[in-house]
Amino acid sequence: MRLSEIINNNAECRNILDASERHAICLAMLRELPSWFGNEAAVLDYAQQCRALPFFAAFDGEQPVGMVALKPHNAFTSEICVMGVLPAYHRRGIGSALLAACEEHCKANGTQYLSVKTLADSHPSKSYAKTRAFYETAGFVPLEVFPLFWDADNPCLMMVKSL
Repeated sequence: MRLSEIINNNAECRNILDASERHAICLAMLRELPSWFGNEAAVLDYAQQCRALPFFAAFDGEQPVGMVALKPHNAFTSEICVMGVLPAYHRRGIGSALLAACEEHCKANGTQYLSVKTLADSHPSKSYAKTRAFYETAGFVPLEVFPLFWDADNPCLMMVKSL
């Protein structure tokens, strides 16, 4: 899937190069996703990190409807730092297109593995159950649970995908 590909006939995925635009899109997007990103300090941290990371956004016209930022760790591995799609745009191929943009970017840079941290299934969140299902469908596999990575109430599951 190419970055400029139209998603469900009306959304387009773009590489966002401007740091301020990445920050603004991330901040606005995460604030619209309180079931996933309800901690304002975390939202501000993610938005700040996005200033310096590879960043892709899906647009419906000129309205951002989804975004993802990549955090390169080394020559072999990059991580999905943060990803979100507005609820009205779920199940329309936006997340898959954003993930495809990440994978295309990683492969072009010689990255062999893509990882993501999400909430482990020992937490009862229905929103994160959908998130894990999305990543599993996309070919990610559970690697390890870190019970205290974030805090005792939010066990972290690391998932990985070979590119």
